[in-house]
Amino acid sequence: MSEENTSYSAKNIQVLEGLEAVRKRPAMYIGDISERGLHHLVYEVVDNSIDEALAGYCKNILVDIWEDNSISVEDDGRGIPVDFHEKEKKSALEVVMTVLHAGGKFDKGTYKVSGGLHGVGVSCVNALSTKLVAEVCRGGKRYIQEYACGKPLYAVKEVGTADKTGTKVTFHPDGSIFTETVYKYDILANRLRDLAYLNAGISITLTDHREEVEEGKFRADTFHSERGLGEFVEYLDSTREHLIPDVIHINTDKYGTPVEVAMTYNTSYNENIHSYVNNINTIEGGTHVTGFRMALTRTLKKYAEDSKMLEKAKVDINGDDFREGLTAVISVKVAEPQFEGQTKTKLGNDDVSGIVQQAVGEALSNYLEEHPKEARAIVDKVILAARARIAARKARDLVQRKSPMGGAGLPGKLADCSDKNPENCELFLVEGDSAGGTAKQGRNRTTQAILPLRGKILNVEKAMPHKVLESEEIKNIYTALGVTIGTADDAKALNTEKLRYHKIIIMTDADVDGSHIDTLILTFFFRHMRELIEKGYVYIAAPPLYLCKKGNVEEYCWTDQQKQAFIDKYASGNENSVNIQRYKGLGEMSAEQLWSTTMNPENRTLRQVAIENGAQADYTFSMLMGDDVAPRRQFIEENATYATIDA
Repeated sequence: MSEENTSYSAKNIQVLEGLEAVRKRPAMYIGDISERGLHHLVYEVVDNSIDEALAGYCKNILVDIWEDNSISVEDDGRGIPVDFHEKEKKSALEVVMTVLHAGGKFDKGTYKVSGGLHGVGVSCVNALSTKLVAEVCRGGKRYIQEYACGKPLYAVKEVGTADKTGTKVTFHPDGSIFTETVYKYDILANRLRDLAYLNAGISITLTDHREEVEEGKFRADTFHSERGLGEFVEYLDSTREHLIPDVIHINTDKYGTPVEVAMTYNTSYNENIHSYVNNINTIEGGTHVTGFRMALTRTLKKYAEDSKMLEKAKVDINGDDFREGLTAVISVKVAEPQFEGQTKTKLGNDDVSGIVQQAVGEALSNYLEEHPKEARAIVDKVILAARARIAARKARDLVQRKSPMGGAGLPGKLADCSDKNPENCELFLVEGDSAGGTAKQGRNRTTQAILPLRGKILNVEKAMPHKVLESEEIKNIYTALGVTIGTADDAKALNTEKLRYHKIIIMTDADVDGSHIDTLILTFFFRHMRELIEKGYVYIAAPPLYLCKKGNVEEYCWTDQQKQAFIDKYASGNENSVNIQRYKGLGEMSAEQLWSTTMNPENRTLRQVAIENGAQADYTFSMLMGDDVAPRRQFIEENATYATIDA
C-alpha cells in the first residue's frame, strides 16, 4: 500500500457540523428511542470497527453486554487518532467522540467505503449515553477519555503502554431518553452474524455477562465466515429442500464497484432476496437489486430459449417466474451511496445497476454452460412457476371479483365496525367461532371488527400460490382487509389503497395451539402481506394468563412473575390460600372480561410485529413452517415465551 493510503492521523478527520440537537431530537438521528434505537447504538459503534476491517486493518471485534446493560465494543484496528486537530484545537479522539459527522470516513483517502446508514457515528452514541469511556491503543501507548451525555470529563490522557493497537468504546445508554434500556442478545447476535457473512475473514464475538451458562462461563457466540455470502445463503436455505446442490457465488470488483452475490434455488414457492450496501440492509431494494433481477431474467431466458425448453413447454414466462424458489444475497460496496425511499434504505445510484447486471450476467452464463443438469432443473422450475402463476391469477380473480369496499363481497362471518376511516379501525383475527362470538359481544362496535377463523389456517410456506388463494380462511382475510394483489408495475405486489383497517390484531388462546395459529398467521403476513408489517399495522393481542383472587381483591396477571407477586403481596407467599384461574382459551372469559383485559385500548397490551432482521426472519419462518422437526423443536424450547412475537 502507498503511504497516502496507510496514513491515518488528525488531518484525516474532517468536521461537517456540530452535535447540538441529538439529545433534543434523538429519534431524528437513530430512528426511534425504543428497542430498535437502543440496539442501533451498538451498530453505530460496531460500524466503526467494520470500517477498519474494510480498510484492511482489523480482524477481531469483541462486543460485550455487561450486567448493568452497558456495552463494550473493542477492535484490533489502528486506533482512533489522538494527535492534535488543528481546526478544532483539541485531540482528534475528542473530535470524533463529540462532533457529529466527524471522522475518517469523509476522507476518501482514509476509507474507500464505509458502513453506517446515517453517518451519525459514535458521537451520537456518546450524546445519548450517561457515560462513555473511549480507550485507544496506538503507537505503543494507551490513551483514555471519559464523557457524560456527550461532554468530555477531562482531556485525552496517556495512561500507560500498549503492545497492541485498537479502540475500545464502553457506553451506558441514557434511561431518561430511551423507553427500553435492556439489550436483547438475539437481536444483537442476528445483526453481528450478518456482518460476519458480509465481511468474510472477520471474527465478531458477542458475550452476555448477564447470563451465566455454567460457573464462570457466560453466554457467547463467535461469528466468522471464510466464504462470505456463499455461507450466508447456505445458512438461510438450510431448512429448505434444495433444487440444485450448489450456491452460485460471484465476487468481483473488475467493473469498478465491489459486487458480491450468492444465490441458489430451492423447491419452495417464495422469492427471498436480501440486499446490502456497505453492510446496510437495503430493505426497499434499489438499483443493485434491479440490476440483479435484470441479469437473472435475461441470462436464464436466453439459456431456456437456446435449449428449446420454452418452445416445448408452450408457456409464456415473465420475470417473476425466474425468481420463484430463489434465495439470494446481494452485497455492493459503493464509495458514495445515494439512498432514497420511505426509510432511506433504497439505493439510488444509477451506475450500480449496470455494474451488477454485468457481473451477475457473466458469472451466471458461465455457471449454466458448465452445469447443464442444474441449469435444466432451474428452467424446469421456471416453467412450473409460470404454470402456477397462471393458476394463481385465476384464483386471484375469484378472490377479487367483488369489491370488498362495496360491502357485498365481505365474508359472512365478519362483524364489521361502523366507522369507515381505516385510521380509526381495528380488525381482530380471532381463533374459532366461540371466542369470535365472545369478542363480538365485548367489542366497541364503532371501531372494532371481528373475523373468526376456523382452526389453523393453511401453512403458506409449503403451499403453491394458487392453493393459498383458494383457501377459504385466507380469502376471507383478503376480502375483509380490502387489499388486492397486483399493481401496474408488479403482478405480485400488494395493493393497499383500499385497506380498511390500520390495526390488524391477531387474538388467539394463550396455549400451544394458539401459539401455532399465531405463527401460521404471521407466516402468511410475512410471505404475502409483508408491507402491512413494515407499515406497523400488524399486532398480537396479549390476553391474561391468570385471574388471581384473595378475598375481595382480584387481579389479572399476564406472566408467572405477576402471579407470584400477587401471591407474595396478598397471601404472604402461600399459593394455596389464593384462588388462581388459569385461562387456557379466550372462550373461558366473559365478553366483559375479554373487553377489559385484551380489547379495551385504555387497558390492553398489544405487541406490534416488526421485522428487525429480514434475513433472520426469512430463516426462522422457513424453519418453523418447514418439514425438519429438530430445529423447530429446539427453537420453540429456547424461545417458547416470545417465539410468536419476535418477527
